[in-house]
Amino acid sequence: MKSNRLGCLTGTGILSAIITALAIAGYAYASGGLMYNPGPLSTHGDEVMGGVQSHAEIGGNCDACHTAPWESASMADRCVDCHGEIAIQMREVASMHGTLLNDNPGLGCRYCHPEHRGPEANLTELGDTSFPHDVVGFSLNGHQLTAAREPFTCSDCHADDISTFEMQTCDACHRQMDLGFATAHTLSYGGACLDCHDGVDRFGSHFDHNDFPFQLKGKHAGLACDKCHFDARGLGDFAVTLQDCYSCHQKDEPHEGHLGSSCGDCHTEQGWTPATFDHNLASFKLEGEHAEVACESCHTNGQFDETPSDCYSCHQQDDEHEGQYGTDCSACHNPSDWEDAVFDHNRSKFPLVAGHFGVPCEQCHSSGQYAGLTTDCADCHGDPAYHAGLFGLNCASCHTIENWSARYRGNHPGVADEGGSGVNHGGGGCRSCHTKTLHTATCSKCHDGNPEDEGGGDD
Repeated sequence: MKSNRLGCLTGTGILSAIITALAIAGYAYASGGLMYNPGPLSTHGDEVMGGVQSHAEIGGNCDACHTAPWESASMADRCVDCHGEIAIQMREVASMHGTLLNDNPGLGCRYCHPEHRGPEANLTELGDTSFPHDVVGFSLNGHQLTAAREPFTCSDCHADDISTFEMQTCDACHRQMDLGFATAHTLSYGGACLDCHDGVDRFGSHFDHNDFPFQLKGKHAGLACDKCHFDARGLGDFAVTLQDCYSCHQKDEPHEGHLGSSCGDCHTEQGWTPATFDHNLASFKLEGEHAEVACESCHTNGQFDETPSDCYSCHQQDDEHEGQYGTDCSACHNPSDWEDAVFDHNRSKFPLVAGHFGVPCEQCHSSGQYAGLTTDCADCHGDPAYHAGLFGLNCASCHTIENWSARYRGNHPGVADEGGSGVNHGGGGCRSCHTKTLHTATCSKCHDGNPEDEGGGDD
């Protein structure tokens, strides 16, 4: 009897088919996918690792990435064989890959880096992976909602490739939020937003400048940032901003540098005017009558620094002495009272001591001249007629200030002092020998020629 069943559906045929299918599947499984290829590999790459620059150069060497079931190594192990720096990061929790593994246990490399999608396909896709954005230097704390008040997605900032970021993205988004502010901010600080901003909004509405050494008080409190931080292009530029007044206000300084550069000596943060100046901080203190003098009286033509501090420079036009007393006004006058003049002659080069003390001023300054007088005795005392011009004009060779009428105390020319009293010839006066003229006295007038008679004067 003939059978109508197909031969392949016999028990033997079915068993053979199952065995063949299992053999093919087992071989495919054991070969790690060598029997099929889900698609071409990526051509992305800018450096050589493992002898190739991109995955596409691996070609048909599938086991370079894929492992057999009985191997102890995994595909992740194959990845780090080439990407050694990633293996180091995976062991450091503070790094990006270390944090990813810590936050997403069991996550493999191919979960974020799929392959076999063509030469131009992205090699990084996070999917629903919790990415630690802070580890790349930019926190998402201040970027929860877009300008449209919708939650941010990765593509809002990174488009189709999360490994890249265009700086213009910041500008485009913030112009939607506040066009005027974004435009002015870019003009003031440039378009490299990440040089200053890290996503935590430290320079946002909650920024408090008073937490820094230079606190904003008075008129400074309402200033725009770029008034002091003009043309800053990074955090370092903000940190090195000069904090002295003159650096910022030099262009507005009306004194043309005459008052120096320490603006705080006169001005306060509460207002540029009114200004006060403590003159006692200067080298010339305002005492007595000077305390009430208007600034312009001494500081003419707007000049303040290097103003002369000597009296005569200011009071020359008021000098009623016409320069006869010199230019040192303080020798007689004091700041408390210009009329209360007292002159201490001992401060001059001719002190009034002994016989000169108490002499009326006019006796020496008879012509009203004070400056330029000589200090020679003869200029005041003259040469007495009884000197007959014999002793010259050096009065001090015989006279002293203590006693003008004292006798000659020196050694008499040609005559020995035998009296021992300090006066030649036993204390005899000049007229003892010089009775009429000072130059005609002879020994014989007093002595009779006896050598033993050497007494002074006639007996």
